[in-house]
Amino acid sequence: MSNDYRKTPEALSSLTDDQYRVTQKDATEPAFRNAYWDNHEPGIYVDIVSGQPLFSSTNKYDSGTGWPSFTKPIDDDAVTTKTDRTLWMIRTEARSAGADSHLGHVFDDGPQDEGGQRYCMNSAAMRFIPAAELEDQGYGAYRALFTDDTPKDLS
Repeated sequence: MSNDYRKTPEALSSLTDDQYRVTQKDATEPAFRNAYWDNHEPGIYVDIVSGQPLFSSTNKYDSGTGWPSFTKPIDDDAVTTKTDRTLWMIRTEARSAGADSHLGHVFDDGPQDEGGQRYCMNSAAMRFIPAAELEDQGYGAYRALFTDDTPKDLS
């Protein structure tokens, strides 16, 4: 698998309307009516546009918000943030580093014992790769996150 995680016309043309609206127009999908808010399977979440690894299920938790929530990105440089001043408030927007896809927002109300961050993401911005399929889909480097004899933090 290439580590060239850019946005391409081909990738954009393969998105569903919802995926395009979320990743390219900064939209938000409905709470509790999205693919991954209640997913408890081991694996990683990648950018739907570029395939860039973004989050691991080892850092996913139930925030009660109806969106998939994580304590941190899978790698320190996978997600960038910027100030979002829409909706008459100031928030921190999360975007994929490679393709600049809108992912969701970061809040300071996450688990304090894991840094206090809540990466509240849109399922439509991501594709889930089950741990059992990591090698087959080109993400074998992340297999170590799901073995019992290695540290769970690859950052």
